Amino acid sequence: MISVGDRLPGAELLINRGKGPEAVALDDYTSGNRVVIFGLPGAFTATCSAAHVPSFIRTAATFRERGIAHIICFAVNDPAVMKAWGEATGGIEAGIEFLADADGSFTKALGLDFTAPAAGFFGRTVRNAMIVNDGVVEVLHLEKERGVCEMTAGENLLGDL
Repeated sequence: MISVGDRLPGAELLINRGKGPEAVALDDYTSGNRVVIFGLPGAFTATCSAAHVPSFIRTAATFRERGIAHIICFAVNDPAVMKAWGEATGGIEAGIEFLADADGSFTKALGLDFTAPAAGFFGRTVRNAMIVNDGVVEVLHLEKERGVCEMTAGENLLGDL
């Protein structure tokens, strides 16, 4: 499992900016930058929509004032769903970049995958939030309980800057 001090694994994720799926290298966002990355179980799910994304919408301007170059949300979903969800939540308007880990390979490389068949989740992402400086994890928060967004909320992560 990824830990503070570890370098993020190289990853190619997908984004939909309105012209269909486009592959983007995570290194292009993190190289030479301090960024916030938060991952969650899935787009349009209850806690993710009602708590996690809104916490980063509320804190986005303050993160930027404190030198954060990008705020990235990722989940094991397809890029069309991530785009629609980013628009529906207001996250894209707030400047959050919604990236799809469509095949779950980034989530697996982080060691943050879980399966919960009763919820219909297979190979999904454990709720997390991190500050990454030039590709190295500086701060990492993980939720211990499912359906909760406390440790990984934007306000909590902001307290680590």
